[in-house]
Amino acid sequence: MSAHRTTLRRAGTVAALATAGVLAAAGVASAHVTVHPESYAKGATDGVIAFRVPNEEDKASTTKVQVFLPTDHPVLGVLVTPQNGWTAKVTTSKLKTPVKTDDGTITDAVSEITWTGGRIGAGQFEDFNVAFGQLPDDTDQLTFKTLQTYSDGNVVRWIEETTAGDEPENPAPVLKLTAKGSAGGDQTPVASASTAATDTKSTSASSSSSDSTARGLGVAGLIVGVLGLAAGAFAIVRGRTPRS
Repeated sequence: MSAHRTTLRRAGTVAALATAGVLAAAGVASAHVTVHPESYAKGATDGVIAFRVPNEEDKASTTKVQVFLPTDHPVLGVLVTPQNGWTAKVTTSKLKTPVKTDDGTITDAVSEITWTGGRIGAGQFEDFNVAFGQLPDDTDQLTFKTLQTYSDGNVVRWIEETTAGDEPENPAPVLKLTAKGSAGGDQTPVASASTAATDTKSTSASSSSSDSTARGLGVAGLIVGVLGLAAGAFAIVRGRTPRS
């Protein structure tokens, strides 16, 4: 009995340690710089992506964030959202291969965005939002190498690319690009107010028509019931008449 209890106690300890290990690994993974949403459709237009930067240091604050955008598969029409306490510097570069669009040929694109002036404290994170005009449609993913500088001078280089499914220690943020028309990314179109109003009116009209039909059927049912009772009474009276 004692041996059985010891075995159960050891099993519980192993399970607890395993759980703690999983939670610790999840905590480390969640501390990486990431991009949100995780995916968009190839060639998507007029969208927003956010670079989420957590602070991993207990005794230092994040004071500078540098995001490098790929130029071999450029993101077009980049605009930076004003960030409280932060100043953004946008750097553009000449493209080796110009991109042809409906509005003309693009020869320059944003290659780097640097945020400075703000602070991300211990146990905190910051989302840096970037709007785009169009994503490329000739690649399956975009890698945004990022440098995170702390107030103590330490620089974390989120530049390593994942290979063979193994996640490196400092992975670079990656945006997956899915096939056009797929469910990837937050790209569900928002219905306009006029469309919503039209749908509401259509639904109301349909409901009103259904109510009118239901009322008509109810009245018809009552009439048929009354006629049936009248016919039954007439039959009873007629059946009693010869005997009288």
